[in-house]
Amino acid sequence: MDKVVRVNNREVKLTNLEKVIWPQDGFTKADLIKYYTDISPYVLPFLYNRPFVMSRYPDGIDSESFYQKNIPGYAPKWIETYPFVSGSSQKVTRHILCNNLETLVWLANQCCIELHVWLNTIDSMNMPDIAVFDLDPMPPLTFNDSVKTALLIKAALDQFGLAGYPKSSGATGIHIFLPLIPKYTYAEIRKFVLYIFRFINKIVPDKTTLERSVKKRSSKVYLDYLQNTSGKTMAWHYSLRPLPGAPVSTPLTWHELENTAHESICNIKTIFKRLKSSGDLFDDLKSKRQNIDHILKLTAGI
Repeated sequence: MDKVVRVNNREVKLTNLEKVIWPQDGFTKADLIKYYTDISPYVLPFLYNRPFVMSRYPDGIDSESFYQKNIPGYAPKWIETYPFVSGSSQKVTRHILCNNLETLVWLANQCCIELHVWLNTIDSMNMPDIAVFDLDPMPPLTFNDSVKTALLIKAALDQFGLAGYPKSSGATGIHIFLPLIPKYTYAEIRKFVLYIFRFINKIVPDKTTLERSVKKRSSKVYLDYLQNTSGKTMAWHYSLRPLPGAPVSTPLTWHELENTAHESICNIKTIFKRLKSSGDLFDDLKSKRQNIDHILKLTAGI
């Protein structure tokens, strides 16, 4: 079933709405589009002016998927883009800027299940306003192992007077967002995150690893500081994930992480009940800006 809808006075064609995207659960493309329409007030302020990378699952989560950086030629002309010129090749990639609801609806119709954007905006291309602590537990570890590591990171951030915002990855991992003044380069932020991660690794070397080789990470929580690299993306908060159950990358409180975090992770249907009862836990993330000058002085040897 196809139809044309008007979103903010622009026409968006919706196609194959009955197509099942999550086979185990029966959620369709129509459910995907409705989710991002309903969640848009919470995500659009954070997506604004950030280069978007399309993560597409045209035939559902059990079929082939692909990333698409360049806006396709058939996209509506009203979609805003940013022409990124890469390195020595001088190749130009026109990244979509998801700055409004009509663009978000169009992306959902392209079966972009996940919201993948850069850590910087186009206003400060090499200076992100978010640093990410990415905790990825290797099998057979579980979400609870990520929690233990996340709480150690919170203790370290507390010592430096910094506020981190934790969220579930949507699977077994945890992401901690740290809002920053956009004056630090990606290289500086990697040093900062690595400094904290090395400290954690020294405390629990049997539980965590900085090993880049996947084969050597077995049974440990991988501390991935390399996510803080220009052009890299990760699933943003309130992003759906291409996993059974249609889980959502859910903002969490530190209290929940200490107690009942796993019960607080939501899916495509339950996230709205949580928002109604708890509000948006990341509401002040966009306006909060923090300084890490005092920590960068300690990273000279990294």
